[in-house]
Amino acid sequence: MEFPNGRLLIFAKAPVLGQAKTRLIPALGAAGAAALHERMCHAALVLATSARLAPVQLWCHPDTHHAFFSTCRAMYGVELHEQRGADLGIRMRDAFDQALSSSRYAVIIGTDSPDLTGDDLQMAFRALDDGVDTVLGPATDGGYVLIGLSRPAPELFTAIDWGSDRVLAQTRARLADLGLRLQELPPRHDIDRPEDLFLAEKKIS
Repeated sequence: MEFPNGRLLIFAKAPVLGQAKTRLIPALGAAGAAALHERMCHAALVLATSARLAPVQLWCHPDTHHAFFSTCRAMYGVELHEQRGADLGIRMRDAFDQALSSSRYAVIIGTDSPDLTGDDLQMAFRALDDGVDTVLGPATDGGYVLIGLSRPAPELFTAIDWGSDRVLAQTRARLADLGLRLQELPPRHDIDRPEDLFLAEKKIS
């Protein structure tokens, strides 16, 4: 692996009907939204493991017990970890705390961006390896699809309007306040709303 001292963390929800990709249920139905979520999880795992950049961990919500996660562990050889915390920010902060306790740097991605590439992941790890404090992969909807840290920064995960179009701007402002060195990747789309579904047809097999 190119960056054995790093960790690549994939955040994923269990594909439970009615709880996965809820904003797509009006367009796809509960079963269709859950099935798309499964496909997106597999796509993210293929991307992460085939890149062979760093050890890959699958961070599972609400826990690691769903059969889908066991299948992913068997298929891709990834470690399973439980997301812990009341909101996304707390869960990411906890995951970074754990990962950075045993590695020099770590990157978190979700499963919603079929635009994310192996080159993006490599650029993120390269920047962290070169000494950058933080890497962000902006999403075109005002969030981000990737965040990487070379040291804990809990302030990035509190008082953020998760799920809104203000997440990226709020995070950039927090980084500036903290004086952390930032590198940004090219913006990428994610699939959250019915109008995003054209990307699923183009990018996810």
